[in-house]
Amino acid sequence: MTLAPVVTDQLDLPGARDRVEAILKDFLHTKALDARMKQLPPLAASVLTDYFTAGGKRLRPMLCVLGWHAAGGITPAPDTVLRVAAALEMFHAFALIHDDVMDASDTRRGQPTIHRTLAHRYGQGRTHQRANRLGEAAAILVGDLALCWSNELLNTAGLASDQLARVLPVLDAMRTEVIYGQYLDVTATGTPSSDLDQALLIIRYKTAKYTIERPLHLGALLAGADNSLLKTLSAYALPLGEAFQLRDDLLGVFGNPALTGKSRLNDLREGKHTALIALAMRDATPHHKNLLHRMLGQPDLTGAEAAQIRNILTVTGARTHVEDLITQRRTTVMRLLDTTPALAPQAIPHLRHLADTTTRRTT
Repeated sequence: MTLAPVVTDQLDLPGARDRVEAILKDFLHTKALDARMKQLPPLAASVLTDYFTAGGKRLRPMLCVLGWHAAGGITPAPDTVLRVAAALEMFHAFALIHDDVMDASDTRRGQPTIHRTLAHRYGQGRTHQRANRLGEAAAILVGDLALCWSNELLNTAGLASDQLARVLPVLDAMRTEVIYGQYLDVTATGTPSSDLDQALLIIRYKTAKYTIERPLHLGALLAGADNSLLKTLSAYALPLGEAFQLRDDLLGVFGNPALTGKSRLNDLREGKHTALIALAMRDATPHHKNLLHRMLGQPDLTGAEAAQIRNILTVTGARTHVEDLITQRRTTVMRLLDTTPALAPQAIPHLRHLADTTTRRTT
């Protein structure tokens, strides 16, 4: 006999996260076993398992669960919702693996990136250049598998036909938006300018909609949310998503690598077009502007030169200005949560805590 879930008023987000982790672990274990049976390389599933084990905020799955509860979904969230949440995290693995290849990143979450891991794994007997090229190609394919498997997790989640009809258009939109955001980011990288609007447009599509808005929408739609509620969630999500990425940009340059798990040279060596850089370029003296043009985007940028850039970002007021933009957006979000009657009361404290921690984080 199957017992119905016990419905309570208390949200257990750590418990939901643990259940998402278990879904991902079991799914990848099954994929590894299946690969061995078919004499296919099980390494693809095992490197993804290691990738998930290394950490991660699981922000998108938890926002999907919060969207479910914000729209009045029962507590605890059913397995169908958690499998959709796990599908979001698998899609995120696809996006990050490809992102690390495009950015030539060496570390992610304090561990070697997947393309570096695979270059080492297959590097014996090959030149350094060929090993790196093979590692990148293999990582792209592992990322492609993660994309396929995110669809499989969704398709096997056990959603009702009406739930599937509601979420598929939003999933399609989310995937398109984040790839356009990445495209905008890649094409602007290496040519930093004072164009703040362009930097904020990249943030809107690469992060705000993908990281915060769409996961909330998906969870809420699973619970039957109407357009009015989706608009309220967007009013929360978009400024928070912008603040989240603005904080990420600061951490990418000023953060502690021991906490962030990423080098604070990468964004500068690539010449990422961020709001931080746009503000500095706008307000810098001619001498400082020339230095930024000369040093940003140099792949062999030294630690001393990076320190010069950080000093310019500070003395121009760009660093403080970005902090102010984060504070403004956090305030907007908190005021919304204080006044909106649209969201289920049990979700409000968690949404407030999330807004505070993600915009003040050091990792």
